Amino acid sequence: MNLDPGTIAIIQLAWSRRLGLADDALAGAGDSKRIYSVQDDSRSVSFLRLFGREVFCGPEWAVRRAHGKSAAELSRHSALASLSVEYGGRTVGSEHLCFADVFPEPVEPEDELAVSEDPAVAVQLERLCPPDDVAEAGLAGKESLFIVVDDTAETPVPLAGAGYSIRDGILADISTLTAPANRRHGLGRYATSIAVEESMAAGLIPQFRTPLDNVGAARTAAGAGFLAVGIRSEVQLTA
Repeated sequence: MNLDPGTIAIIQLAWSRRLGLADDALAGAGDSKRIYSVQDDSRSVSFLRLFGREVFCGPEWAVRRAHGKSAAELSRHSALASLSVEYGGRTVGSEHLCFADVFPEPVEPEDELAVSEDPAVAVQLERLCPPDDVAEAGLAGKESLFIVVDDTAETPVPLAGAGYSIRDGILADISTLTAPANRRHGLGRYATSIAVEESMAAGLIPQFRTPLDNVGAARTAAGAGFLAVGIRSEVQLTA
């Protein structure tokens, strides 16, 4: 399964804008030519590889140091941190960029469950999850929410949830969070599939960002029909 060429062009447009480049920068770049974007006022250093095109962004000193580095090296946030250590480079992370442009196959949980769009229910779900997972997903802050709940009890119990926020007017940036007690039951995939369907119905292209070391997130994305087509790493400059 591949993304439609029209979808690819729109994704390239969205990311060109996000990186402060010309609209056609990624679409027009050659596969073997890396774009270096000097941003002296930037408080971060980042590397993007998307559909075979590469972009390195950061102050001039960082751009100089990045020359000669391979994509494999720059894709590791630890390499970017080493490159910027005297500038207080603090790891943000490295992530796969995943996209979808077809509706996912129908997914139905074993039990009949309700779906809530209430932000307060998303906060309840976050309280059931480890802090690192909560920070990674940022679920309660999403503009549109789809929280799977067990409403058979007097007080509904959140089990898993997904949500999206609109990026650059084009992409639906989706994240998913599942309570530890309810993982490996397909509930995260179910919630994610709802978010994908709703975002596509709104005319957006679903985007899912999965940390390189998060196997569960990668599995959820693949199960909801996402394709990993890029990688991004970033460090913040604190000095």
